[in-house]
Amino acid sequence: MKLSTAVALRISNILREKNMSQYRLEKNIAMPHNTMKTLMSERNSGVNLKTVMQIIRGLDMTTAQFFDDPLFENPDLEID
Repeated sequence: MKLSTAVALRISNILREKNMSQYRLEKNIAMPHNTMKTLMSERNSGVNLKTVMQIIRGLDMTTAQFFDDPLFENPDLEID
């Protein structure tokens, strides 16, 4: 699994847990829809740390809480 896929899945799971829409998150952090759409659709081969940090803050989480998930513990996670 690619890192970008893991990040998108984690965001989706957290949004579902918090009963929050992607649109609401975008508005809370003033992120353009196209930026979020690109991240969530995995059209980017890489993940921008600044963007992920913005999202983590918008989800009212710590970085440790966000990355504390089995998705990121997979030894086959593609980080290139």
